[in-house]
Amino acid sequence: MARIAILGCGFGTALAVTADACGHQVTLWSLFPQELEEIRRDKEQRRLLPGVRVPDRIVLTSDISCLASCDLCIMAVPSFAVRQTAQRAAPYLREDTVVVNVAKGLEDGSYKRLSQVLEEELPGRRVVVMSGPSHAEEVGRGAPTTITVASREREAAEEVQDLLMNPALRLYVNDDVTGVELGGALKNVIALAAGIADGLQLGDNAKAALMTRGITEIARLGVAMGAKTETFAGLSGIGDLIVTCTSMHSRNRRAGILIGQGKSAEEAVREVGTVEGYPCAKTAYELGQKLRVEMPIVEQAYGVLYQKKPPAQALRDLMTRPKRHESEVIWLLGR
Repeated sequence: MARIAILGCGFGTALAVTADACGHQVTLWSLFPQELEEIRRDKEQRRLLPGVRVPDRIVLTSDISCLASCDLCIMAVPSFAVRQTAQRAAPYLREDTVVVNVAKGLEDGSYKRLSQVLEEELPGRRVVVMSGPSHAEEVGRGAPTTITVASREREAAEEVQDLLMNPALRLYVNDDVTGVELGGALKNVIALAAGIADGLQLGDNAKAALMTRGITEIARLGVAMGAKTETFAGLSGIGDLIVTCTSMHSRNRRAGILIGQGKSAEEAVREVGTVEGYPCAKTAYELGQKLRVEMPIVEQAYGVLYQKKPPAQALRDLMTRPKRHESEVIWLLGR
């Protein structure tokens, strides 16, 4: 049995239920006492995970000093809150505690991956990244799920694998932290685009094209940043992209649908809630420009989300781009 502290009550609640079922001693932390009180009262996270019962064994607290006794800390806060939450946690985390990040995004302004943020704020701790096709709604109720855990220290990833793997949750270890993180972050941008296509009622062909060419763009940027191409063919790449582009559990897809139906990006985000692909579209666009990586879908998504470009015009601009060979190697060599 391990002592596991989970920071954040969205996906964190689903992971808390999972870790409890594995026989671990689990503490669930939130910055908001009212959120915890609602979970105590309802025995579930009714707003985000209705129907997923939270056992009384799970300790609910807004006192972050709970980290002092934990063996494993899971950061399950939104990407924009990762640095601030790590700063809050730093005084209490033991040096031997493994820190797992499940948020999917890039830090605005610095373009840093979230594991890099954690390594800055929590020096000396072993950092693991968890990513893959894993909607909280399904993880929480024990639906079969398979994901990736990645770390520069293989033993840390294997420790997380040993602690959390069970008949409903299968974990694979990976050493390409950059690829795993970029796949998880950038698929949200493509899912927004796929949702816009759904809102425009463009059909299955268009969505399949967006997903296929989208993963190509993600891999293109990833390789430019040091990732391995093959990572994007795995769970944290195409796997996560498929589930996020096709499921109504996906807030990114739902926001995209609203935009395709005529709402502004700001209106859609307000209605849906946390939409990680919205800030990530800006960061991905700026990264592509900085590294001179061609990312036409990301560029058009940026235009729609931040420059009020009509989605129909973005579609036309994508479909009328110059001719290309499908093989990356051939067209990159100018053949």
